[in-house]
Amino acid sequence: MVLAEAHTIPKFQGELFFCRGEAYVSDRSAGLAAMTATVVRMGTAKRNNRQVEEALRGLGADLGTAAGQDTSTIAFSGLSEFAEPLLELVSELAREASFPEAEFERERRQKLEEVRLDRTAPSFLAAERMRKVLFGAHPYGCISPSEEQVAAYRREELQAVYRENYTPENALLVLVGDFEPGPMLGSIEKIFGNWKGEKPLEKGSLAPPELRGRRVYLVHNPGSVQTEIRVACRAITRRHPDWIGLGLTNSLFGGAFNSRLVMNLREDKGYTYSPRSGLRPLEQHGYFSISAAVRNQVVAASLAEIFYEIDKLRSLAVPEAELADAKNYLTGVFSLGVATQGGLLSQFSTAELNDLPEDYLETYRERVRALSSADLLAMARKYLDSPNLQVVVVGDREQIAEQAALFGEVETYDQLGRLIP
Repeated sequence: MVLAEAHTIPKFQGELFFCRGEAYVSDRSAGLAAMTATVVRMGTAKRNNRQVEEALRGLGADLGTAAGQDTSTIAFSGLSEFAEPLLELVSELAREASFPEAEFERERRQKLEEVRLDRTAPSFLAAERMRKVLFGAHPYGCISPSEEQVAAYRREELQAVYRENYTPENALLVLVGDFEPGPMLGSIEKIFGNWKGEKPLEKGSLAPPELRGRRVYLVHNPGSVQTEIRVACRAITRRHPDWIGLGLTNSLFGGAFNSRLVMNLREDKGYTYSPRSGLRPLEQHGYFSISAAVRNQVVAASLAEIFYEIDKLRSLAVPEAELADAKNYLTGVFSLGVATQGGLLSQFSTAELNDLPEDYLETYRERVRALSSADLLAMARKYLDSPNLQVVVVGDREQIAEQAALFGEVETYDQLGRLIP
């Protein structure tokens, strides 16, 4: 449990985390954890869906449920004076969700439509293929269920996921806001104190594939006038000692609006509006990814510039003035983030869920400022694995296949993920 005072406004925010998500239940069916989280909100043993909504309106509160790869969450916020009744509602959802049949069927039908719609979005198709490339049969290799999987969901499956994962031994409660710790702790003990349950069993996972050599994966999107590009490799998690150094390297490369990637592809070449790079930390693995949506005519030119900027960062030391700008950006974003209740909640949750050192947040800016140009050169050479980067392009095969082939052996897939000979 984490309690943090923030008295700027008379409100508080909280999240109840359960330390299992999609990866844990992927052996049963993709998307089960997310569907479970969605239906958790639809009623309890004491209140139906309408009564849950009325209770939230009466408290002036917001509440949402979700599941990612590694966690499931109940997130909530409201006025501090109504903290106790809001926490009671959170407790009901965590312990006594009823999974009404009608609500489950409605959400299942809606999910079917979402899955169909996703298959028309190039950004989704690119992300789906890249995750499959990077992680293969590991649970992280799947980001969405198929229509067939959603159609086969059963209410009893969701209830089983709920019983196993939504337990106190698997939970972390984080609260930030306008409250005194003593009384708030008393309310928490009164509401959650008799909650009992076991920790979920540990499960093993298949290792991700070894990725040697640059390869290109083309997802055929007939008639598309634009191509979605992804370039990626596996990287580290937040627990790794190099995380802050690699984060600064990413910020300078493509993680900020004035980064090298943006200045090249957007400002200088005009190939795309918003190229970006990012580090994606998961529980067991992480990955580095570059994304851009470009005109079909400049796919090869865009990829050439992406690799040029990566190889430049791996070859030449960053000038001190540019390094100083990158440090100011990263520390400034951090400072803005912790200036709000939501930002504090996010930072405390990240630190706690990843077992980071107790002084991690306190020393973050100091550690960013201590990084040198030599450190960034070492980070780029170690983690931005240019010769083995994987490339995904989503677009019209007739217009981009020859361009894609300039960067490696090409495999082609349709929008359903089936290999095209």
